[in-house]
Amino acid sequence: MTSPTILQAADLSFSYPDHEVFKDLSLALPAGVTIIRGGDGRGKTSLIRVLVGELKASGGQLAINGIRLDQQAAQYKQQVYYVDPRTEAFDQLSVPEYFASVKARFPAFNDAALPELLGGLSLTPHAEKKLFMLSTGSKRKVYLAGAFAAGAAVNLLDDPFASLDKSSINFVSEVLADFAEQSKQVWVASFYETPAEIAANEVIDLGD
Repeated sequence: MTSPTILQAADLSFSYPDHEVFKDLSLALPAGVTIIRGGDGRGKTSLIRVLVGELKASGGQLAINGIRLDQQAAQYKQQVYYVDPRTEAFDQLSVPEYFASVKARFPAFNDAALPELLGGLSLTPHAEKKLFMLSTGSKRKVYLAGAFAAGAAVNLLDDPFASLDKSSINFVSEVLADFAEQSKQVWVASFYETPAEIAANEVIDLGD
């Protein structure tokens, strides 16, 4: 049986002043894992930020579970988990405070999953630290753990393997493999190449 579409894009276009990034892109993403792949400068991050609603598309429509971004922006964004992995916005929060902020946004947040997520991402020794005290890789792991626990309808991960150690990459792959089999959440992750260890339901190829 075909899974229902959760995230839908119709004729989506986006341009910067000096160049077009993508044009008339249509997507109908069901639950599971979708990979955005493409080389440097091909628009992976831009597409993710358009799907979040951070960047405004120059054309087209976006909807999550029938709620359109152009008509009900707040309700649309309430269904999306995304953190710019380079952000410093949460630096003054401790790891538990960051998770509390995610829980405040997403009622389905899974507290019970946190110990396994912290262990799998080698974050347990850092579990009480403030984010500014963490390495780039460890901050990224905190944001990934937040995604995995949030319970959001749509989860957008920009280059989730970047700055991670091999064991954490393996753990992220295993978690995404599990999410590929479930029926309630969309996971969109960008990569330079589609990882062999992740069985994606869909691949959006932006070219090299």
